[in-house]
Amino acid sequence: MNRERTMSSDYMNWAKTSSQARFNLATSGLASCSLADLNATIGDLEINGVNPYGYEPLMRELARKSNTTPECIVTAVGASFANHLAMAALVEPGDEVLIEHPGYELILSLAHYLGCNVKRFHRRFETGFKLDPADVESNVTSRTRLIVLTNLHNPTGVLTDENTLKQIREIALRVGARILVDEVYLEMLYVEGGGRELEEGVSVPHCFALGPEFVVTTSLTKAYGLSGIRCGWILASPELASKMWLLNDLFGATPVHPGELLSVLALRQLDKISARARALLKTNRQVLLEFLDSRDDLETVRPEFGTVVFPRLRRGAVETLCSLLRDKYDTTVVPGRFFEMPNQFRIGIGCDSEMLAAGLNRLGQALDEMTNDK
Repeated sequence: MNRERTMSSDYMNWAKTSSQARFNLATSGLASCSLADLNATIGDLEINGVNPYGYEPLMRELARKSNTTPECIVTAVGASFANHLAMAALVEPGDEVLIEHPGYELILSLAHYLGCNVKRFHRRFETGFKLDPADVESNVTSRTRLIVLTNLHNPTGVLTDENTLKQIREIALRVGARILVDEVYLEMLYVEGGGRELEEGVSVPHCFALGPEFVVTTSLTKAYGLSGIRCGWILASPELASKMWLLNDLFGATPVHPGELLSVLALRQLDKISARARALLKTNRQVLLEFLDSRDDLETVRPEFGTVVFPRLRRGAVETLCSLLRDKYDTTVVPGRFFEMPNQFRIGIGCDSEMLAAGLNRLGQALDEMTNDK
């Protein structure tokens, strides 16, 4: 057992203290909505509300959106806390947890904080960072209690399809493990109004629908530009959901009611909000692809969906690039060290289109400067 507990997140500390810049390509969510975008006024809000275990109007809206029942839903303050609450309910100190590599630092740090024995399975650049069930199976053991992954994958944006998820379920069943899937970026694929079809015609259900072994976390943060209302939730079997509600009494017994009210307003308008998001991403993805086409110093797996891409630098050091970008070009990207891939960096494309174009132009200038300095 690894007895050294992680007591902080290096990535979140960096994000809060060092990621801000005039041209911020470090953020992975959509450009923020305003209160006016929700057609909300102060009259729509109250400070206090009745909330035993779940605000009923919010639970109904989330159940409708997730195509399930309120008994399978636990609300949480964003997806990060949803991950914390779910994992804390699913494992005990010393339990073996199998987590993808590269992976989201906050999930890895959380597993160490909870005292888990962490093992890894690998997503490889050479295979497009696809989830390989054979690699999961080769690393799972009879002691594995939880398998953890993200879909879309963070940091690469790569989609894991239904067939692969079913294979992961079979592996988990053989050893008696559950599967925790952070689906916060998967929200970017869905046509709203209850549909579960990609605009491109590919069916991708919430993996929660594939069996009770799955526990899903997500939020309105990344796909809709609604970070400030902190609307996150967990999908779990009713008995697990009940356990999570009781555990949450130790962490955050009473939610912020104005946030719940705003979340209900947002959920009732997701068709409109997602239309804005899709239009922005369609424009921004073309800007990104044109930039990548112009660079021979970057190797990149190009995901079809989402707001992030994770290029590999052919020459030079990523840390040097990131420092040059920030200090001279007032631009930020996320260094790959936070995803255990120091030769790569993550670019977010969910910002305003003009900012994205300007930021990528500055990234190109920094790359050229590094080449010319050699």
